[in-house]
Amino acid sequence: MPALTDEWERRVYDDPNLLGDIAFAIGGPFHLMYPQRVARNIDRFHAAFEQAGVEGVVYYGKKANKAACVARACATQGAGVDVSSIGELTSALAQGVRGHELMVTGPAKSDDLLWLAVRHGALIALDSLDELDRLAAIATVAAPAEVMLRVLPATSTSRFGMTDGELDRALSLIGSSGTVGHESIRLAGFSFHLSGYDAVARAEQAHALIDRCRDARTLGHPVTTISIGGGFGVDYVPASAWAEFTAAADTRWFHAGKSFGSYYPYHFRAPGPAMLTAILDHRGLAGRLRDNGIRLAVEPGRALLDHAGCTVFRVQGSKTRHADGQPYHLLTVDGSSLSLSEQWFDSEYLPDPVLWPPRPGGTPTPTCVGAATCLESDMLSWRRIPLPRPATVGDLLIYPNTAGYQMDSNESAFHELPVPPKAVLHEAPGDRLRWMLDAG
Repeated sequence: MPALTDEWERRVYDDPNLLGDIAFAIGGPFHLMYPQRVARNIDRFHAAFEQAGVEGVVYYGKKANKAACVARACATQGAGVDVSSIGELTSALAQGVRGHELMVTGPAKSDDLLWLAVRHGALIALDSLDELDRLAAIATVAAPAEVMLRVLPATSTSRFGMTDGELDRALSLIGSSGTVGHESIRLAGFSFHLSGYDAVARAEQAHALIDRCRDARTLGHPVTTISIGGGFGVDYVPASAWAEFTAAADTRWFHAGKSFGSYYPYHFRAPGPAMLTAILDHRGLAGRLRDNGIRLAVEPGRALLDHAGCTVFRVQGSKTRHADGQPYHLLTVDGSSLSLSEQWFDSEYLPDPVLWPPRPGGTPTPTCVGAATCLESDMLSWRRIPLPRPATVGDLLIYPNTAGYQMDSNESAFHELPVPPKAVLHEAPGDRLRWMLDAG
């Protein structure tokens, strides 16, 4: 399952000193970030909107990675940030994202978060009538609130969003001069979020939200925006590798006969901005948005972090084990699977790690990777990965393209092991890369 690589990643792998120097300075596992790639990914989403002739806005789903350098890239590249806590909101502000460039989402937001969002002029996605009631007590004519109503799709069993009846009630409350009051709360539009990565389903739901906007306008609401959330796929591995794996993988490929019920779709034919283009093309969605003067918001997380980082561990032990009469290596590295958060979903992060430094003339060696904890289940790679040579103590294993969710979703200082810090790469004169610790 060789990972698709970006030019900066190849430069890192080929540099004889950079990774070793960072590993020596940090003294443990670390994440490597390249924020220039975040900027490029933002530009590609903007280009998809421009090509379709649609007014669009990109909000980075900040839960996907806490790194300050990512929020800074959003601030400099004209993207907003989607936040769901006071910590996320304040850290985005600290990196130059302005209040009106924030969208505040999540269920049952605290009063303190609502108050801070109102003070900074953020767009607030309301998840329930209860939130609307509480926001009414916070917003004032001097400090009004701009809101979206989160819609529960008709076929969804999600705990998030509002039913048709709840939406009707919210529209009547916002439109009244009573408890809520139209002067202190303004309806900007509607939002939804779908699980999975189906472009057609998102386009169909967007068409339905356009209809909701038209109906809301007849009631006097100046709605201008719909948000279709995130779920923009990322292409990690070649199509041929993914097809081979999905067709033939069985428990014999994994240490101790481990099995998983599902995997992220590591090959994605139309990832990120291409998926946005497919959504806009479906049943003339772009034309309907233009004709009705509606702005489309998207909230990508993983897709804005594609090729923006990797995770590095040091090999600190190796054993030989056998399966079906054949030997394989079982490594222990200086960190935990909690830093590869796909394991959090009872799954496996499948792109092959890169063994560094490269050495010529090695023998391909099936290898599984365990963590430096006392838990039998703490495995970074159950799958027997064909490393190009036997790994030895002191080598580095680089798990590629981990910036999207893998680094931060499940980190823990279990065993009092340090949480891996983030090292940020910067371009330097002479086509060099240099690094510093992330400001976050």
